[in-house]
Amino acid sequence: MHLRLSYHQPDAMPRPLVRRLIATAAALAAVSAGALALTRTQPAAPPPELRWGGDAEGGAPFVEADPNDPSRLEGFDVETAAEIARGLGRTPRFVQVAWESIDQSVARGDFDIGMSGVEDTPGRRARYATTIPYFEFREVLTVRAADADRFRALADLQGRHVGTLGSTMAYDLLKQAAIRYGLVPVSYNDDVHPYTDLVNGRLDGVVLDHVLAARSMRRVSGLVTQPEALAIGHYIGVLAPGHEALRDRIDRVLLDRMRDGTLERIFRRWDVWDAEQARFEAGLVARGGRPAGEDGGAAAARTVAEAVRRYLPALVRAAGVTVVISCSAMALAVVLGVIIASGRVYGDPVSRALFTVYVEVMRGTPVLLQLFVLYYGFSAVVRLPALTAAIVGLALNYAAYESEIYRGALEAVPRGQLEAARTLGLSEGQVMRLVRGPQAFRLALAPMTNDFVALLKDSSLVSVITVVELTKQTSIFASNSGSWVVPGLLCGALYLVLSLPLGHLARRLELRWKAPTS
Repeated sequence: MHLRLSYHQPDAMPRPLVRRLIATAAALAAVSAGALALTRTQPAAPPPELRWGGDAEGGAPFVEADPNDPSRLEGFDVETAAEIARGLGRTPRFVQVAWESIDQSVARGDFDIGMSGVEDTPGRRARYATTIPYFEFREVLTVRAADADRFRALADLQGRHVGTLGSTMAYDLLKQAAIRYGLVPVSYNDDVHPYTDLVNGRLDGVVLDHVLAARSMRRVSGLVTQPEALAIGHYIGVLAPGHEALRDRIDRVLLDRMRDGTLERIFRRWDVWDAEQARFEAGLVARGGRPAGEDGGAAAARTVAEAVRRYLPALVRAAGVTVVISCSAMALAVVLGVIIASGRVYGDPVSRALFTVYVEVMRGTPVLLQLFVLYYGFSAVVRLPALTAAIVGLALNYAAYESEIYRGALEAVPRGQLEAARTLGLSEGQVMRLVRGPQAFRLALAPMTNDFVALLKDSSLVSVITVVELTKQTSIFASNSGSWVVPGLLCGALYLVLSLPLGHLARRLELRWKAPTS
């Protein structure tokens, strides 16, 4: 007998429903696993950058390349920018820019904030979004140790040459002192060479920020900085107009870093913290940020017409300096060029070789380098005045080009004419003076004129050896006005006024002296 056993589960779920629940759970697990895998394979996006601009050429204590690792920057502005970026939740990225171009670069959007010893001025506050000051500096006078008792103040330097960095508060201070005391301001493109020129005797004093003076005294011996401050200034960060919201956030970060002592630790590491800086920070924090009495309205109200009126006389005087340099250098270059060309055409093999080496060296190296070597490199042997060095440097460079023009013109005179002249009994000197020279001059006139116009423009390079010519004065105008538009147009117009008459004169001479063609 067979028995069938069975049982009954009254609460069991229907099988189709169970299968649907299992499928749903599996799908949810797959989605979770995929999301987890996606999270592991795609890291979180990095924080946005804070691009800050500065000039590493200026060196410590602001921004400089680490001597042990040139790819790494150091300086108190580097560390301050890093703290600002950290307070904003960003990562700092440095952008190199020439110090005098920081304002214009930040305005065109090259970076978010400029920080490299940027001075707080009413004009800058009026034109840009500027942060609260984060460091107070003093303008001080540095002299040679032997002159420490004679030159204690600017009033003691009547008739003396005093150097500083161009387009700065110190330069404005020296211009005022020139009117009041009769001293001679000398503008430099960097803050290193003023102190070396002071030691070498080209200058009798240097006026710059006390942190720069202290650094230079550690590097150059024989200098003394007078303890009295000539003026007080502050370093700030500069942002483009319209970025006031970012500026306000940066101000809050700077105040927080003042309160918690972070900025003090940074400045102590760079040996620039003192009692004056401590008092400045305490007062700034007590006032909640902005300095008392701040007013940029006067600078903001300055019109373009007023700026032109103020700077046009200086531009015209600088144009006169450009003319003197260009004409003197060209005259000397022509004389040297004739000598070199004659030596290469008529000289013995040794002379020709020496002249050829000179031509190739002068044409193959930058004129800017030649000016540096002539003015600074040879200063231990001969200390040329800046204007003399500018004329000689340009003349030596252009003499190489002129000599090639003259040599080509001399060799272009048909040989048959030279032989005919010798057959008639003319000496080599007479052949050169009566036959070859006049024809060569006609051939060389056009390229000579081109070279003169080029020299007129290349004279702008002499600003690197402290000569304030047209382009340098324009740069000072642009830095003070905050724009290159009007200064650039005025500068270009003055260069055209100088160069167009030269071209017209050259064309008239060519028409008058050109050889007949029929």
